[in-house]
Amino acid sequence: MEHFYLTLLLGFVSFITLSLSVLFYRHRAQFVGTNLPPGKVGYPVIGETYQFLATGWKGHPEKFIFDRMTKYSSEVFKTSLMGEKAAIFCGAACNKFLFSNENKLVTAWWPSSVNKVFPSSMETSAKEEAKKMRKMLPNFMKPEALQRYIGIMDTVARRHFADGWENKKEVEVFPLAKNYTFWLAARLFVSLDDSVEIAKLGDPFAVLASGIISMPLDFPGTPFYKAIKASNFIREELTKIIKQRKIDLAEGKASPTQDILSHMLLLCDEHGSHMKEHDIADKILGLLIGGHDTASATCTFIVKYLAELPHIYDEVYKEQMEVLSAKAPGELLNWDDLQKMKYSWNVAQEVLRLAPPLQGAFREALSDFVFNGFTIPKGWKLYWSANSTHKNAAYFPEPFKFDPSRFEGKGPAPYTFVPFGGGPRMCPGKEYARLEILVFMHNLVKRFKWEKVLPNEQIVVDPLPMPAKGLPVRLFPHPKTAAA
Repeated sequence: MEHFYLTLLLGFVSFITLSLSVLFYRHRAQFVGTNLPPGKVGYPVIGETYQFLATGWKGHPEKFIFDRMTKYSSEVFKTSLMGEKAAIFCGAACNKFLFSNENKLVTAWWPSSVNKVFPSSMETSAKEEAKKMRKMLPNFMKPEALQRYIGIMDTVARRHFADGWENKKEVEVFPLAKNYTFWLAARLFVSLDDSVEIAKLGDPFAVLASGIISMPLDFPGTPFYKAIKASNFIREELTKIIKQRKIDLAEGKASPTQDILSHMLLLCDEHGSHMKEHDIADKILGLLIGGHDTASATCTFIVKYLAELPHIYDEVYKEQMEVLSAKAPGELLNWDDLQKMKYSWNVAQEVLRLAPPLQGAFREALSDFVFNGFTIPKGWKLYWSANSTHKNAAYFPEPFKFDPSRFEGKGPAPYTFVPFGGGPRMCPGKEYARLEILVFMHNLVKRFKWEKVLPNEQIVVDPLPMPAKGLPVRLFPHPKTAAA
């Protein structure tokens, strides 16, 4: 009998071993071909996804990239991410190639988790929906259109600092920054200005943002599961807002040009049909994520670096006080004021270089092509990395040193500073982000100096960079006369 059980056990072990061998063989066989880039493909299904994400969780997302660039002596290497055959493109030449060949050799691609979080987009495709949005947004995001929003931004910022910062000895910066940028996006995109309604949506948005780019494991407790639940809740709330806006437009209580929501409701396609409510909800959902999440991370890191670098803070403070001194008491910021904030924007750009909210993005090969002597097969996913240039000494000497002067004059070389992407798919909200960040900086430094409560707080990238404890700071208010 013992021999029987031993034989059975050995047979089971042999079966598992053989099955795993076949699985590994089939996985690796997908990456065999002529002149493919060098690289490692990891395990079946998961590939190197864990290693890719884990370096970010430890606060060093560039490590995944630079370790492999060093190992393979190449700016292009193969891997397997999110269950897909992938090639990582690193460096300015790679950025230029991908950005210049958008919709020619490559096209945008998102992990399956994105389409599952935005299910109605699958009636066409995420790509088609994104193209529609890009045609729609320039009317609202170009500098001429944004000029009229600056006063609103300053009003929101003043209320934000009065409610969340003033008369407090310590604050936690990251959640406050998210509150500011979300409030701003809600106000400008859908005219939502009720603090209760905004608070009701704020937390689900944070859950959604942290789970969009994650392993698509749809069971309770996973970030992806939580993201889907959060997106469904937000979509329901947005649908209520959309229904009410339709009534308000019909009764003349809302303006056709007051925000993006009104524009979407009144827009007709070539057949004279209006967008469906759930499509509008999905588009507004995407806009609210893009309009607040990345900027909140940048605002947070501005606070971090200004706390660590008093000499940089002093220069920013000096510039902002010059802007303030030319204003009448209580007068709101305007376009000309923001154009004077050159040093402040250089500081913000250096923050974007060292802590880019967009770590990179995926593309998909539309056909076989050759780059740097390597064949990239049709259907492979391509990932460009901001950190491959931002933190590379070949492009930025002493790359981990904070130095706003890098952005004086002509600034960095083309395709090396890419926090907003590049080419036809450069973030259409780039100018909007500049304005909301500068308005935040102005309202912050005119009120306070501050110091970090946790000097060695860990930074986590998941998928955006964030301080592990939310960046608590101790506030030191300026005299009231400075905070007009």
